[in-house]
Amino acid sequence: MAGRRPRVRPLDPVWVDHKGEKLLVLRDRVGLFEEPVAVPPVVGFILSLADGARDEEEIRGLLAKELGQEVTASEMASILDELEKALVLEGPAAEAAAREQLAAYRAAPSRPCALAGGVYPIETGELRRTLAAYGAGDGEPASSYDGDIRAVVSPHIDYQRGGRTYHRVWSRAAPAVRSADVLVVFGTDHCGGPGTVTLTRQSYDTPFGPIETDQAVVNALAEAIGEDAAFEEELHHRKEHSIELAAVWAASVLDGKRPTMVPILCGSFHRYTIGLADPAADRRFETAVGALRAATAGKRVVAVAAADLAHVGPAFGDAQPLDAAKKAKLREDDEKLVHAVAWGRAGQFFAQLRDERDARRVCGLPPIYLMLRFLEDGRGETVRYEQCPADQNGGSLVSIAGTLLW
Repeated sequence: MAGRRPRVRPLDPVWVDHKGEKLLVLRDRVGLFEEPVAVPPVVGFILSLADGARDEEEIRGLLAKELGQEVTASEMASILDELEKALVLEGPAAEAAAREQLAAYRAAPSRPCALAGGVYPIETGELRRTLAAYGAGDGEPASSYDGDIRAVVSPHIDYQRGGRTYHRVWSRAAPAVRSADVLVVFGTDHCGGPGTVTLTRQSYDTPFGPIETDQAVVNALAEAIGEDAAFEEELHHRKEHSIELAAVWAASVLDGKRPTMVPILCGSFHRYTIGLADPAADRRFETAVGALRAATAGKRVVAVAAADLAHVGPAFGDAQPLDAAKKAKLREDDEKLVHAVAWGRAGQFFAQLRDERDARRVCGLPPIYLMLRFLEDGRGETVRYEQCPADQNGGSLVSIAGTLLW
């Protein structure tokens, strides 16, 4: 296979020390391989060059030039063969594994809980007690407007760090969720391609029972944006945590009649935040939002954005940890952002992140933006804001907010 141009699949790479040796550990959030794959530094360097643009000879040349390491053509071919078999590289093996796993996902009765037994208990009674405990000591009063809530911004960070915000926002939203006909849930697709809107016809299971996917709405949306585009990355639903963590909280506040759900994963906005395109002019978004409004017309709808805010500090690639002054500045910037959300201003919300080229790494940008576009207008309030630790030293953090819109 000389001359091939290898390309690494979207993976999470982390350098670790193992018995005095540096290893690059690769984790697959899509889940084509379950156990992490560890490779030595020279293979890590090869993977850093495997972007689909360079062929084997170019990679060998750069190895010799940059590392002084001579690798023969047959050795390079063998390394790349092994990486393809391990599903690290794109190619026939990864495509076959994806087809097989997608077929198994679609054949299941519902989308199983991916995080039960880890992020939250799987047993119903224990889970209910755990969720209730996150609200201990919280004196947040209900509002007479809570039954009219049209939209919720909920975190998708783990419950252990974000539980107080989850509890406040979902306890306030409970009356509206119970009376809803359909929940339209926009979730971050952390592995999603540029500007993707990814559907599934699978219902989402929870320890409180499944929330059935609204087949009519999903079908109408798929017809509008195209079946291939709508389901090209459907396998991402299997492991992606954003919608699951919102669905579990939604299910926990339900009693009696259950709304249906429209689960929508939202892909990367990178090309928009660096100015290569404008999401307001993207026909796919316009078509998707218009079809969603038409398909849910006449129904009591609660829209949900399962979305975190900033990811900052050395854990996310920043050179310096955050001190007290930087954390205060982040809070100030985040407050401007959530103010735009609470006023239902999709354009203003996006413009802030575009102007700073998403320096805060707001992974909730796509679902919040699309939720606001779907609503068209709205007024509300942010009921909680937190900065959650993301390393042991407290120098990295993830910021989250819970917002309700009427």
